[in-house]
Amino acid sequence: MNMKDLTPKQIVKELNRFIISQDKAKKAVAIALRNRWRRQNVPEKLRDEILPNNIILIGPTGVGKTEISRRLSNLVNAPFIKIEASKFTEVGYVGRDVESIIRELVGLAINQVRREMMNAVEIQAQKRAEERVLDLLLPPIKRKIKPHLSQEEQNHEKQECEETKNKQKHTREKLRKMLKKGVLDNRTVEVKVDEPLESRVEIFSGMGLDSFDINMGEMLSHIMPGGGSKRREMKVKDALDFLFYSESRKLVDMNEVKENAIRRVEENGIVFLDEIDKIAGEKSKSGPDVSREGVQRDLLPIIEGTKVPTKYGMVNTTHILFIASGAFHVSKPSDLIPELQGRFPIRVELQSLTKEDFTKILTLPQNALIKQYTAMLKTENVDVTFTKGAIKEISNYAAMANAKMEDIGARRLHTILTILLEEYLYNLPDPKCEKIKVTQQDVKKILDKIITDEDLTKYIL
Repeated sequence: MNMKDLTPKQIVKELNRFIISQDKAKKAVAIALRNRWRRQNVPEKLRDEILPNNIILIGPTGVGKTEISRRLSNLVNAPFIKIEASKFTEVGYVGRDVESIIRELVGLAINQVRREMMNAVEIQAQKRAEERVLDLLLPPIKRKIKPHLSQEEQNHEKQECEETKNKQKHTREKLRKMLKKGVLDNRTVEVKVDEPLESRVEIFSGMGLDSFDINMGEMLSHIMPGGGSKRREMKVKDALDFLFYSESRKLVDMNEVKENAIRRVEENGIVFLDEIDKIAGEKSKSGPDVSREGVQRDLLPIIEGTKVPTKYGMVNTTHILFIASGAFHVSKPSDLIPELQGRFPIRVELQSLTKEDFTKILTLPQNALIKQYTAMLKTENVDVTFTKGAIKEISNYAAMANAKMEDIGARRLHTILTILLEEYLYNLPDPKCEKIKVTQQDVKKILDKIITDEDLTKYIL
């Protein structure tokens, strides 16, 4: 969808298709996303001064924090990465470089842009792949030039050559029609496959390899001979696919891909920093928590805005949108260092899900769980339906289980539905079973014993 058409109200409307409740959070991210478009359209003098509205989403697991961020990036086709802040809390803070977040984001953007550009040249690549397969099926005739021929002999030679060309052209067109109809799919051809130079260098170091951002194969290819090529036998159908991909890559300018990817990361990149509450809290003098404040201070530059070197070029992180999230059961956002707090001006608290929310989650979203299970069982030629009473009862049990144990939000519905349909999922396919109707009584019969028995609830749900 065009960014210009995505008003905050439209963004929230799109998010509502997949996410139930959490209106405050949706509103906050919608404003943050629209502000990006607004910044890009203000006068150039002010453009660099406007900073992104970084957000902290506060709430228990399973209430939609990650899903909101992921769906937001899908709306505008923005590079998106989810990273756990707890990955940066090793004792002594060894091994995980926070700049690897940006390097991974750029890698994702490179793949995204290259895929789009390959799609743009699809027709041209398809034609080139087709021509190459026809060359393999009917190699061009190479005629040797005979010296010292008389004029009459030369004319005769030319005539023969023209006749041969016409015959080959006719045969080639005949093969082309057969190729398009799939008649030649199972015929075998020999395709020349380039063997990439693989790096045989192994690095043993106390440092993490994510900070060693060098493609050894690419680097060595400039100073050592290429990996060469070999011929591989494959069926015509597979050869078409292989050569289509090969020609698509040739038609795409990698320099343009790199430039577009870096621009996309800088202008539209979204980093979802999960479990930020795990690096908040009082400064510890010893033990594994020693790196908490150090991690925050290392994260600060990329959130404030700095230039990160990657193998594709320098990336400015100033206008990347950072969305942090955490349950904050033990710590609170004010436990973060003041500088980091200042870089997350927007804070939104997400609410725990209710029975009514669970009922909506099961049925309303485009990717609702009931729709997912219905589609899966349809692959076994079985139609499954849930009565309104059954859906209400599933929601009741999910809310009850979350209240009795750790609140894991909507994820509890996955567990309950799997237990509820376990026998069907195990026994299918079954020719005798064509329709399944799940009623309120069925739900009670299967789940009541588990919910009432605390030990069973603890280990099963």
